Amino acid sequence: MKEEKKVTMDKILNLCKNRGFVFPGSDIYGGFANTWDFGPIGVELKNNVKRAWWKRFVQESKDTFGVDAAILMNPKVWEASGHVASFGDPKMDCKNCKQRFRADTLIENHSKGSVAAEAMTNEEMEKYIDENNIKCPHCGVKNWTQIRKFNPMFITSRGTLESDADKVYLRPETCQGEYVNFLNIQRSMRAKVPFAIAQIGKSFRNEITPGNFLFRTVEFEQMELQNFCTEETSMDIYSDYKAQALNFVTDLGLAPDHLRYHDHDKLAHYAKAACDIQYLFPIGWQELNGIHHRGIWDLSRHQEYSGKSMLYTDPVTNEKFLPNIIEYSIGADRLVLALLCEAYDEEVLDENDTRVVMHFLPAIAPFKVAVLPLQKKLSDKAREVYALLSKEFMTDYDEVGSIGKRYRREDEIGTPFCVTIDFDTMEDDTVTLRDRDTMQQIRLPISELVSYIQERIKF
Repeated sequence: MKEEKKVTMDKILNLCKNRGFVFPGSDIYGGFANTWDFGPIGVELKNNVKRAWWKRFVQESKDTFGVDAAILMNPKVWEASGHVASFGDPKMDCKNCKQRFRADTLIENHSKGSVAAEAMTNEEMEKYIDENNIKCPHCGVKNWTQIRKFNPMFITSRGTLESDADKVYLRPETCQGEYVNFLNIQRSMRAKVPFAIAQIGKSFRNEITPGNFLFRTVEFEQMELQNFCTEETSMDIYSDYKAQALNFVTDLGLAPDHLRYHDHDKLAHYAKAACDIQYLFPIGWQELNGIHHRGIWDLSRHQEYSGKSMLYTDPVTNEKFLPNIIEYSIGADRLVLALLCEAYDEEVLDENDTRVVMHFLPAIAPFKVAVLPLQKKLSDKAREVYALLSKEFMTDYDEVGSIGKRYRREDEIGTPFCVTIDFDTMEDDTVTLRDRDTMQQIRLPISELVSYIQERIKF
């Protein structure tokens, strides 16, 4: 098993703020709970993760079609989905410090994931919390209210006058955009079952869960797809997505022994199967993504509430039926957090020297290469090399401080390659290229840099 690194959420948070990955939302005003802004380095990392997901699940799949659905939808969508009537989280308030927590999360954190709180009733959760003396994570006092359901949908209004008729919601999930576009995509793309609709987009949930950085936020980005298939093939497709989802995150660099499947003990009434892939975060085993067999529930509900037939016609048999749906969903922000935790390393070089290095897979590293002139008098040549490389890759440029300190700065943001311009460069057009992980250096002609780096950042 891989040797465990001393990674804490505080270390990750401090690195992120100091090196431009992630900043607290509305920072100059003292922040705004559970909101975070991705900085110059973080936005590149997140965009690279999203590109990798899109490449794997859309670009490389001839039967998957992308959409970018509207965030604001007809309010009837959320009536059909069940969110208006029954969507809610089991939450308890600490009477002492007034903080609010999910009861199931309190139990799962206390039991280190060994107790499946999702299968418990509210009464069973309250009893477990009482019998196990679970205290408030914020103030350390055990003085809880009863569990109550809170609807976490953000409500806004459309129009100049606020009224019930104008009420609209910020979407709490992205998948409804795929369901309501099922007929549009099937017709316009001449798609045959099985086919999938994929989307990357923002969702919003009015959750109150202190701490844990990017793990749970009030606005978050989802990468997800819905596969529309026959009932006969549905379980095979469900199993295939379980395997694909695990392969994707290991290919991005998450260690296999930091990942595990967690099959749901308690299923929604319409579901046939559900499974999470959990990652071993510094806060313990937590959900990274989900794969769900949703049956015909979603299309049947939209058919009922819209009055429009959602039936698919088999082009061979002319049979009409509602397809089953297999959903695969992963949070982009949560995956970025997992990759930050996995990549972080404090590497001891000798008894007086330790470097912090982020071992990102080169394909998702924010900068692929940094150009570093040995001295400022070499800047003109260095900028020529920067201009060459920046046409192909996100490229950093740094001429401040010693070359050793500049290497360390690039290590801390995970740059796989550093190109040093020295006095020999002026003579023979060669540069020194340093590898982040091994710290080994080789000499290369400038003309070979692009092809050398391209070969090593493929995904």
